[in-house]
Amino acid sequence: MKKKYKKKFGEDTLELFFESNEIEDDETKEYLKDILFGVSESEEKICGLIEKNLKENWTIDRIPKINISLLKVAIYEMIYANVPYKVAINEIVELSKKYSDEQAKSFINGILASVVKDENLEIKE
Repeated sequence: MKKKYKKKFGEDTLELFFESNEIEDDETKEYLKDILFGVSESEEKICGLIEKNLKENWTIDRIPKINISLLKVAIYEMIYANVPYKVAINEIVELSKKYSDEQAKSFINGILASVVKDENLEIKE
């Protein structure tokens, strides 16, 4: 997985990001790389799940980029990274409160709740 995306994102770019954000912990670096590469590799399925759960007459293009990014991370965590869905949803909703508009938390929560139902996700201990 990493080889495919090294060209797209570049290890130098990642290291610069870590440096400029003072991220030194190796576990944190690996987690961020996993999210970045994992979302990129699974983007088609993840976007399909988002689109499937939008209300009628809505398209993914109408959703603000920050909300799309938050949805992608949460869906990746729930489906591929074995993060319990309640944890993933709670964390992403909290981030939406900080970085998006007031309606985002309800919108994101609704989409993610639909994904949980459609994908038959269960609580993971």
